[in-house]
Amino acid sequence: MGCVVLLVLRPWTRSLSLPAGEARLPWPWRWAWPWLQAAEPALHGLVGWRRRAILAEAIARAGYGGALRPGHVAAAQVLSACVGAGVVSLIAIWLDAVSSRMAWLALGLGIVAALVPGVWLGARRRERARRMGRELPFLLDMMTLCMEAGLNVQGALQQAVERGAAGPLRDGLGDVLADVRAGMSRVAALRALAQRSGLPSLHALASAIAQADSLGMNLGPVLRAQAERLRAERLLRAEQQALEAPVKMLAPLILCIFPCTFLVLGFPIGYRLLQASF
Repeated sequence: MGCVVLLVLRPWTRSLSLPAGEARLPWPWRWAWPWLQAAEPALHGLVGWRRRAILAEAIARAGYGGALRPGHVAAAQVLSACVGAGVVSLIAIWLDAVSSRMAWLALGLGIVAALVPGVWLGARRRERARRMGRELPFLLDMMTLCMEAGLNVQGALQQAVERGAAGPLRDGLGDVLADVRAGMSRVAALRALAQRSGLPSLHALASAIAQADSLGMNLGPVLRAQAERLRAERLLRAEQQALEAPVKMLAPLILCIFPCTFLVLGFPIGYRLLQASF
């Protein structure tokens, strides 16, 4: 009945303000946004300041800094827990199997469901960092070519933003250009982007550009060296993952493949032993 009431009242709650980046949010967040927006003020004060700082950093690194707030994530966790527990309760009522065991099952599923928004946020943050790390060498090469053709650093950044492939790194460089136009220094804007993304390569790039500016060096060779270093690191990381693959395959090999192999080999032997015994 509670689910039915919420579904009926949802069209009247659509008048609540939507996030600035609602189009970038997955459909479950957009669908549940009226309830999240309504519960966010109450839950924001219940979340500790340390937890709020952790959630704010995770939201920024996941790329939803303009759309979500820590209170929205807390509201999503509460809503997920209610939905998980409600589904088990409805199934128990429908099957006429209401008992203490089903109550404990509903509680356990509610706790597991409450972890889903945080797990999704962490996965989205890792995926965004991986994409930015993959896109960075190409954009650095583009900036190097633009600077060797006679453009300054801001012009090279502008060309990288306009001509680069769509992705989180291009959006981040657009934010860097906006910060520079607002009066922030180039190095400070790059360091702010590195802080928002949590990507070590961006921290190294900002440090290299700051050192080149302080020494009066040409930025073209610096950017080219950074791109070559990132490609070498990516190659080493791929080789490391290839070497780790046999170790990671041991668990599915032992748990899945070996039992099936032993079953196929042992079934004829066991069948003949049973026939001989009878």
